[in-house]
Amino acid sequence: MADVTRILGAAAAGDPRAAADLLPLVYDELRKLAAARLANERPGDTLQPTALVHEAYLRLVGAGAARDWNGRGHFFAAAAECMRRILVDAARARAARKRGGAWRRIDLNSGDLVAQAAPDDLLTLDETLDRLARHDPPAAQLVKLRYFAGLSVDRAGEALGLSRTAAYERWAFARAWLFSELKGRAAEPGD
Repeated sequence: MADVTRILGAAAAGDPRAAADLLPLVYDELRKLAAARLANERPGDTLQPTALVHEAYLRLVGAGAARDWNGRGHFFAAAAECMRRILVDAARARAARKRGGAWRRIDLNSGDLVAQAAPDDLLTLDETLDRLARHDPPAAQLVKLRYFAGLSVDRAGEALGLSRTAAYERWAFARAWLFSELKGRAAEPGD
C-alpha cells in the first residue's frame, strides 16, 4: 500500500514513469472491481472488464489527466468515478439507439444495480446522483463507490475517510434520498 501512495505522489509531481509503475500495483484490484460490476451484463452489451479497466486507467493517468491524488483511497474513488462515467457514456450510446422503453423498478439495496440496470435506468440514476452530489457530496460519493466500484459500505466509507458509523448513516440517508427522488420522478406525468 505504501508503494501505491508513493507512486501516486510521484505521478502528481509529474514523473512520467510513475504511471507505468502504478499499473501493476493496482491492476488486479481494478480488474476485480470491473469484473464484479459487469458480471451480470448481457454478452456483447457492454465493455469487457479488461477494457473498462484500461479505459478508466487511461483517463486517470493519460495525457492531460489530473493526477493530484491524496492516497490510495482517493485514487480508487477517482477510478470508481471514471468507471461510472464510462458505463454511463456506454448506456447513453445504447439508449440513443433504442430511445424508449418501459420504466423498471430500481432496487436500491441491490449490490448489482449497475449490472442489472437498463440504459435508461442508468441514465436516470446518473442524473439523480448528480442532484444528490449538489445536496450532499459525500453521500453521492459513497453511492458511487458502492455501485460503480462494488465496494462494501465499510470499504467505501474507509476510502472516503469516514468512520464506520458515519458511513452507514450517510448510506441510509443516500438510499432514502435516492428512493424519494426516483419515486417522484416515476410519478411525473409523461414518463
